[in-house]
Amino acid sequence: MVWKWERGLLPVNMDRETLIAKVKAAGVVGAGGAGFPTHVKLEGEVDTVIVNGAECEPLLAVDVGLLESQAEILVVALGQLVKILEAKAGVIAIKAKHQTAIINLQKAIAGRASLSLKLLRDVYPVGDEQVLIYEVLRRTVPEGGIPLHIRCVVVNVETLLNIAAACADQPVVTTYVTITGEVRQPLTLGAPVGTPMVSLLDLAQGTTISDYQVIEGGPMTGKLLPGEAVKTGKATVKKTTKGLIVLSENHWLTRQASLGLGSILQRAQSACCQCRLCTDLCPRHLLGHNINPHLVLNAVNHGQVNNPEAYTQSFLCSDCGVCELYACPAGLSPRRMYQAIKAELTIHGQKNPHRKLAVPRAFWAGRQIPASKLISRLGLAKYNQAAPLTKVAFSPRQVVVPLKQHIGVPAIPKVQVGDMVKVGQVIASPPQDVLGALVHASIAGRVREIDKEAIIIAGE
Repeated sequence: MVWKWERGLLPVNMDRETLIAKVKAAGVVGAGGAGFPTHVKLEGEVDTVIVNGAECEPLLAVDVGLLESQAEILVVALGQLVKILEAKAGVIAIKAKHQTAIINLQKAIAGRASLSLKLLRDVYPVGDEQVLIYEVLRRTVPEGGIPLHIRCVVVNVETLLNIAAACADQPVVTTYVTITGEVRQPLTLGAPVGTPMVSLLDLAQGTTISDYQVIEGGPMTGKLLPGEAVKTGKATVKKTTKGLIVLSENHWLTRQASLGLGSILQRAQSACCQCRLCTDLCPRHLLGHNINPHLVLNAVNHGQVNNPEAYTQSFLCSDCGVCELYACPAGLSPRRMYQAIKAELTIHGQKNPHRKLAVPRAFWAGRQIPASKLISRLGLAKYNQAAPLTKVAFSPRQVVVPLKQHIGVPAIPKVQVGDMVKVGQVIASPPQDVLGALVHASIAGRVREIDKEAIIIAGE
């Protein structure tokens, strides 16, 4: 994507109401997380805007690539966002190891009193929103709370660029993705939303193995996709897709992700010794939240019903994967149990009862996980190589644009089969007054098919 505006063309006098309307019209969602509609984030009163450039998941390189190449645009956009939101400060958080990006950002920030850089340690999960806020501001978000509760808003690097583009009436039709793992040429590039993942693997000069699976996202929090879905073009990128990690079907991470809940429960019953390493290294526990992963294993294993707190703590889990993929010597998964329990409690109308203020524990700093150790533990050392941001101009023959690539309800199609569409045209929108995001055509062409999950556009 090319952001078609320059410093002199920025909407200097734009007010908050106009900004929110433009961001909503552009379909901007959190590009580095679960896809929370960004216009909602911008409605609250804040004193600090934090740009999350931590990129703490191993192997991913989108944030650093954009920070290096788009430093001035990012700084100008952040300055304008701070002004429009009437905040006091804007902070770009980036790991201290990314020296090229830091030099470029320092040059761009020079003379801007309200803006600054925060240099972070190379630890996991420093990019978790609540962990990041504590590292930058030494404030903790209350249990079950959001950054707005402490007058703070956090946006991802690409999200900030998309906000700036929205001010120039450019909708989100592109996402930046790192392609790495068992590929011949790891790289990072911008791709039209809905691009078949197999096309991106081809741009990485293909895979080095035939029997593979793909993790969409990072190795700690990403979703495992069957290789067949990728090979046949059924798996496509969304606004939130930040990485495609190609691994062997026999890699430990793919085997772990393939385990069913029954196997996970059976493992826990036979192997959990209540060593509590999962709790001692849990980032939210370290922030002072009342979450103790070892207790949920004990409660489930022994059918305890007199300790409801062990189950309701599932609402406090951030799904970071530390307990399952790093802490537990037996590879047990409190995370997967929390996911299943939270889903069941939600079905029965249970809401999060945990709302207390959090006070970080004294051993917070000493229990952060060095990225180098995490990469080694995950068996990813051989793939820990550069995946540089590459300018590749390509347009897939067909895109499959999901109707739900954000938190909230799916968008409702606004086009019909056979319609010709232009790049950036609205093709689906959420019901009025319901949390969701607009969806736009990412290539020009004809609407080939519409189903309950996606709109398929064949290129011109």
